[in-house]
This record gives sequence, C-alpha cells and structure tokens, in this order.
Amino acid sequence: MMASVRLKELYKRFDKVVAIDGVSLDIPDGDFVVLLGPSGCGKTTTLRCIAGLESPDSGEIWIGDSIVNDLPPKDRDVAMVFQNYALYPHMKVYDNLAFPLKMRKVEKNEIDRRVKDVADLLGISHLLDRKPRQLSGGEQQRVALGRAIIRRPRVFLMDEPLSNLDAKLRLFMRAELKRLQRELKTTTVYVTHDQAEALAMADKIAVMNKGKVQQYDDPNAIYNNPANVFVATFIGSPPMNMIRAAIRQEGSNVVLDAGSFSYTLSPEYSEVLLRNLQSSEVFLGVRPERLILTVEKVPSSVFLSEVYVVEHQGANMVVDLKIDSEIIKAIAPPLPLNIGQRVWVGFDEENIHIYDGKTEKLIV
Repeated sequence: MMASVRLKELYKRFDKVVAIDGVSLDIPDGDFVVLLGPSGCGKTTTLRCIAGLESPDSGEIWIGDSIVNDLPPKDRDVAMVFQNYALYPHMKVYDNLAFPLKMRKVEKNEIDRRVKDVADLLGISHLLDRKPRQLSGGEQQRVALGRAIIRRPRVFLMDEPLSNLDAKLRLFMRAELKRLQRELKTTTVYVTHDQAEALAMADKIAVMNKGKVQQYDDPNAIYNNPANVFVATFIGSPPMNMIRAAIRQEGSNVVLDAGSFSYTLSPEYSEVLLRNLQSSEVFLGVRPERLILTVEKVPSSVFLSEVYVVEHQGANMVVDLKIDSEIIKAIAPPLPLNIGQRVWVGFDEENIHIYDGKTEKLIV
C-alpha cells in the first residue's frame, strides 16, 4: 500500500537555530522526491521529522490520510536508509534482511520467501551467508536497501545513501535506485547535497536553503527556470552566471547597463520587466552553456572579454572569462583559445534570466 506525504507549515528549532522554517510540501503517491540543498539547510531534519526521529515544534505531517505527528517511528510504516547503512555487524546478510520481519513476528516460511525475493531483486543472493565486514561498500548499500524494501513500507526515506560510494559505483547505483523505485512504485523522499544525483533521479526536487523551500518543481523547471538567485547559482555545474546591471529606459525598450557593457531588451521583455520590477537594479543570469564565444564579432555578440583560464573536459571546455574585475564561466566546444586572448561573448534573449536586484526573485 502506497501513500502520499504532506507537510504543512513545519517548523523546527534547535536552541536559537531555526532548522525548518515553515516547510510545506505535497508528495504524491509513488513519486520520487529529492530534498536538495547545502549542508545545514534543513533537509535531513525535515526527513527525520517525517520518520518520527525528530518532533516538529509546529505544523502537520500527513502520511496517506492520517496526521502522524504523535505516532512513534515504528507505527508510521516508513523505512529509512541511512548514509552509514546501519547494518548489524554480527549478523549474516540473510539475518540482516530477515530482522525487520522477525520483529513483526512474520512466519518463518514467509520470511524465507521474502528474503530470497529481495536478494534476487537486488542481485545479492550470493551474499546471504556473508557478514557486513566481508562486503564492499556497494554490496553493503544493497543490503541496507533490501532491509528497507523487505518491510514493504508505504514510504521510503533515504538520507544520502550513496555518499560513501566511489564515483563510478555512485553512477551505477543511482540508475539502479531509480529503476528499483519505478518497479516498486513506493513513495520515496531522498536527501542529497549532490545536484547531479537530484536532477538524474527525481520526479520533483525541493531546493532548500536556511530551512526554507526555495523552489519545488520537476528537474527541468528547476534547471531551466530557477525561481530565484539562490536556486540559479546552486543548480548547474558550473552554476548560472549572475551579472549585476542597472535599469535604463530608452523609449519602449529597457537597457541593462552592466558597466562594461549594455544590453537592450526587446519591447516584450521590457514590458514584463517594468511591470514586475521592485528595484532599480537586476541580476542578468545566463547559463555557461548558453554563452556564445567567438573570436570575431557576430550578430549575437554582446561584449568583449579576456580569457582568464581554460579547462579542457573532453568534448567541451570550461572557459573563465574576465570582465573588469568579475569572472564568468562559459562552456564551449574546443576552441584554439589562449590565456589573455580577447574574445566576443554573446547570448540570445530567450536564454537569459532576469532577477530583481532587491528580492532576488525571477522576473523574466
């Protein structure tokens, strides 16, 4: 039996630190939702509140049709997978998997059947007689997952379960986890600070900072239409470039004056900007891969800059560009560029984002 998870105006304080500041989320039945953000943003505390390991100071936690605030963890029908796997070192893999069922006094034959089914599903049937110390990190991680799956909970809660694995294994397990969740169709809340993991796995992402949800949307919307400056500069590798610019009106057009260059917006963009602006300054945001680098000036060119650093990354290169005292980054196909060389930088209007200089919220 699956279940939706709903958080309503959740608050949690530790002494003077506000860990969760009015978090509200609707997580539909069977969805894979990732809580993403930097260390200390409140994502793990939110997960622990859902699990019942922490009690919120105020707000409601719903699992399915019931408020579970006053229920102990064992009665919430959730299963948690921790960063450190939390396996019992003295027990064989079989007994680690069987333990949650034994605690629920499930019949021996049923335990045996479910252990073997889960071991098959996770490809760990050959490990059932081993102890955790005899397993690799990836194998331990599968056993921890198996112990959560075997209970058939209504909700999976996962706290950075891949962070102890090496890069190659993480990529593999990321895909496996996603496949598994699709097969089981179990509502999953997953905590990570790794944006690549979030973008690859999630149905929806809640980007958190300072205890608040900054944006809650599908990965495409989070990446292509970040709701504010924080989300724009947290998501993406390298993140979105932010260039501060003053607003100047020329007829029906708005000119963004960044000091070292100016950019004239179309009447359509200008109208939306003027209607929603709360400040005389804005942030002009453009993703590194949306910048157009050319040695000669072309119609899309906006300003000249100096090549500061070039990092070759196989199919592409990351170029640090100096404009006055600021550095912006561009992702471009391999070009014969030298440090100190002057290049033209351009972009198309439909690929820029404009954020209010005061509220830092997306305008257009």
